[in-house]
Amino acid sequence: MKKFLGFIFGTALLLSACSEQTKDPVLQLGAAPAITAPAASAAFTLTESKANDIFSAFTWTAGSYGFDAAVSYTLELDKAGNNFADPVVVGTVNALSLDGVTNGKINNILLSKGLPADEASNIEFRLAARVNPDVEVVYSAPVSVRITPYPVIIVYPQLQVPGSYQGWNPGDNNTIIFSARSDEKYEGYIYFANPNEKYKFTKGPSWANNWGDNGLDGTLEKDGADIPLADAGLYKMNVDLNALTHSNLKTSWSIIGSAVGGWDVDKNMTYDPATRKLVATLDLVQGEMKFRANNDWAVNLGDNDANRSLEYGGANIAVAESGNYTIELNLGNAVYSYKLTKN
Repeated sequence: MKKFLGFIFGTALLLSACSEQTKDPVLQLGAAPAITAPAASAAFTLTESKANDIFSAFTWTAGSYGFDAAVSYTLELDKAGNNFADPVVVGTVNALSLDGVTNGKINNILLSKGLPADEASNIEFRLAARVNPDVEVVYSAPVSVRITPYPVIIVYPQLQVPGSYQGWNPGDNNTIIFSARSDEKYEGYIYFANPNEKYKFTKGPSWANNWGDNGLDGTLEKDGADIPLADAGLYKMNVDLNALTHSNLKTSWSIIGSAVGGWDVDKNMTYDPATRKLVATLDLVQGEMKFRANNDWAVNLGDNDANRSLEYGGANIAVAESGNYTIELNLGNAVYSYKLTKN
């Protein structure tokens, strides 16, 4: 009799557990969001006189998940035909529209992607819908438009990096990093002459908007704790204010390639605090070269267009004539550059 009662009790528990599970919301990926504005094939001609005007309304339909989910929508932009291999975030909202995107912001994004001014280019927008880090991102179908940007000297958004190494001065424009795509993702190289320094990030030359890292876990908090560095050196700084994350990487730079003796030979460069450039004087032979950090290919710079501006993983740099050269690597601006001077 006891065994029979135990069987009944166990079965009741099992049925109760199954009943409880059926009460949880079931995630059923339904319709993806769809962009309703701007309209496909719309054409826009941007002008500097209207840089502060609104570019366009951005609206879309809601994504469907089978229950009432709090969805985060990220609007992305890329060159048409690129399959969003290199998207730029225009904005992220928990709504069905994105307001306040100006002509100037779109213009800067297009120019930063190397698109020509005064010429129409095909551009695609798409939405990325997210409900949870464990749930697959749902993308809308892209909408293609034509945009003609205007020529301008780009003023890149910047983030100050005040700290003990420079007197905790958020107004120091020598200690800043840049958002080269105007997408709230910042990068730059900051030199710390001494060990055991600390720093924070501020938006603008004051402490009104500042971020630190309370747990030293790579996550930023408003008015958070100072971020310490144990070692002196030149650090690659990355900040994403969309995700409130940051990282730093100590770097030492070198030149490698057939022009300096082979692709297994690193010639070290020296950082000059006065000019804020890395410098080396070397005998070069006719061939090719690149710049890389920490004697490794994880972070390397080349020149895709032979225009003396550098891109991560870019093309080899040609050295046409043998001789003794002074080589400068400038990582102090939004666009990284180099110079070869024959002595």
